[in-house]
Amino acid sequence: MNRRQFVSLTALAAASLATPQVFLGVPMSKGTLGSFDFVFFTDTHLYPELNADGGCAMCFKKIRSHHADFAIQGGDHTVDTLAADRRRANMLYDLYTKTEQEIGLKVHHVVGNHDLFGIDTKSGIAPGEPGYGTRMYEERFGSSTYYSFDHKGYHFIVLDSIQPVETRIWEARIDERQLAWLNHDLESTGPDTPIIVAVHVPLVTGAASYGPFIKDPNQLIIVNAHEVLPLFSARRVLAVLQGHLHVNEVVNFRSIPYVSSGAVCGNWWHGTRWGTPEGYTVVSLRDGKISWRYETYGFKSIDPKNT
Repeated sequence: MNRRQFVSLTALAAASLATPQVFLGVPMSKGTLGSFDFVFFTDTHLYPELNADGGCAMCFKKIRSHHADFAIQGGDHTVDTLAADRRRANMLYDLYTKTEQEIGLKVHHVVGNHDLFGIDTKSGIAPGEPGYGTRMYEERFGSSTYYSFDHKGYHFIVLDSIQPVETRIWEARIDERQLAWLNHDLESTGPDTPIIVAVHVPLVTGAASYGPFIKDPNQLIIVNAHEVLPLFSARRVLAVLQGHLHVNEVVNFRSIPYVSSGAVCGNWWHGTRWGTPEGYTVVSLRDGKISWRYETYGFKSIDPKNT
């Protein structure tokens, strides 16, 4: 069975992006779990050009206004760190770190393909040099590229979907070591504990059926998703939050919503991406149930190229 046969797609039209989704999940006893909001924002692609830093600051100020408990950044913090030389890479990370302070919240980070340093030979950086690959990202954000944390009775899992390979620079995959860690993490979590997963490249998406987003299928979707998805089947996964494609989309597979969020940068700071404007996702958790909505923040591109 191929992916198109086993996924059912619910694409969100741009006109309804701000409409809250129906609550999903089995209610638990009142008072067992906390009720709070958090923000999932992704693909900031921050750099000094195209007023991207001003756009991010504008977005982050609006995120702050929601008074959420925390935020999750879904990857691709900067633009092309993978092909940048050391001076520009450091400048991009410095600019992102400074601008993120506008949020005023604890931010958990997901690694994206543009966040890896020097893996493109255009960078002139050799493997083994300081900061190469994920090391600059890990040093800047002070955490591993995959990890988990708990908040008010909910378990959050952050995955690393970016694996460098010689043939295509990188591919979307959950490597064997991480798979073993994920299996252990899930087994250590109570069967009734509600779980939210965050990842950069989608595990499940319908994008290949409606848009030529990425030519290489190994960079469109996690290529070994078939090894990851069965691990969720015996657990109470409320949602999987995804980035990378810059479109707002929900695919329900085996009763789990795979929520791809539109990008803070939209069409890489050139307007809308397949009808999805610049924005982020606000997630609400209420006594074991989940809902979400997509928020825009009014950015106007100085060089619009809407798709």
